[in-house]
Amino acid sequence: FSTAIAITEQPVSVSVPVGYSFSLRCRAEGRTALQYQWFCQRQSACRQIPGATKQDLPITAQQTQLYTCRINDLYKNAVFSDWVKVEVHQCVARGLPPQLWRGEPVIVLNPTEQRVEVGKPLQLQCAAMGVPAPTYQWYRNGNLLEQQKKKKLWITHAKVSDTGTYLCCASNSHGEHWTNAVDVHIGEQSQPMSALLKSKWHANGILASTGKLALLVGNNRYQHHPNLMAPVTDVFELSLLLEQLGFQVVSLLD
Repeated sequence: FSTAIAITEQPVSVSVPVGYSFSLRCRAEGRTALQYQWFCQRQSACRQIPGATKQDLPITAQQTQLYTCRINDLYKNAVFSDWVKVEVHQCVARGLPPQLWRGEPVIVLNPTEQRVEVGKPLQLQCAAMGVPAPTYQWYRNGNLLEQQKKKKLWITHAKVSDTGTYLCCASNSHGEHWTNAVDVHIGEQSQPMSALLKSKWHANGILASTGKLALLVGNNRYQHHPNLMAPVTDVFELSLLLEQLGFQVVSLLD
């Protein structure tokens, strides 16, 4: 019976720089002496690794591959360990990982600022090295995003409510590391402010005016600030006052 062999220590996935040396470990118990054989898979081709017949498999990281270990006893029972991924980062900036790296997460790719139209896909990406391989958790405006637990954050159809400041936490048993925070803006393709003002001025017939011109902006939708008490009223009252002083007034809200 395959239950005659119990794996007591599964190998774990790692995320390491090219050239990094380490070992994958597998431990099992059985009723007879046990034999180990490691296999690797790359681009859907699985092959036995010649001479890899010990509990520990020494590796010098060259390329991203999957690994598993087969354990069998003298009664021809056999079990396979979990498949684990050795993710290899080919071009890591000099100085990474730190010299005395113990496997704690190190961010090697930060997300970038995005401007996305409503209904279009939103994708943010990050990556971290770590031994064991880090797990990921994304946040928006400090709130945990329940579904976003991968290196890539993917939202198929972006909504205005997806606007905000995003960042990701990479963590493993040695600690955690946070990416840079980036701003994401979701909205209809907006006219640049200059075009918006121009159309306002044309509408008011004041583009050619050489008199005094006042631009008032009343904003009540701040991302990182409590809403103001009465910006609309303020703009209205201020525009009346300025008009009495001989100004042509253009008012923009939000």
